[in-house]
Amino acid sequence: QVQLVESGGGAVQPGGSLRLSCAASGFTFSKGGMFWYRQAPGKERELVASISSGGEFTNYEDSVKGRFTISRDNVKDTVYLQMNNLKPADTAVYYCRAIVGGQTTWGQGTQVTVSS
Repeated sequence: QVQLVESGGGAVQPGGSLRLSCAASGFTFSKGGMFWYRQAPGKERELVASISSGGEFTNYEDSVKGRFTISRDNVKDTVYLQMNNLKPADTAVYYCRAIVGGQTTWGQGTQVTVSS
């Protein structure tokens, strides 16, 4: 069974940091492009960051460039999102997504709240 499980969310003050993890199982992780999305209340889900199967290529939404870093460990079958200098506008449910062989899988999401 293909599964993605996110963790690492929580509440943090502006300027703080969090590291999200997404553990994958049930498919060949090293062959999958991995993505982090977020969805704030009342807004559409948006792509935050992506990473290629081997980790060579990454891409970021403009508002997180220089603050967020996506990475992956193809031994641990896990993708990470390091989030620094967090802002209230980063408050959202964060989801990871895998695309392998044309099939897509979503995690259940983890809440990130940035507030003073």
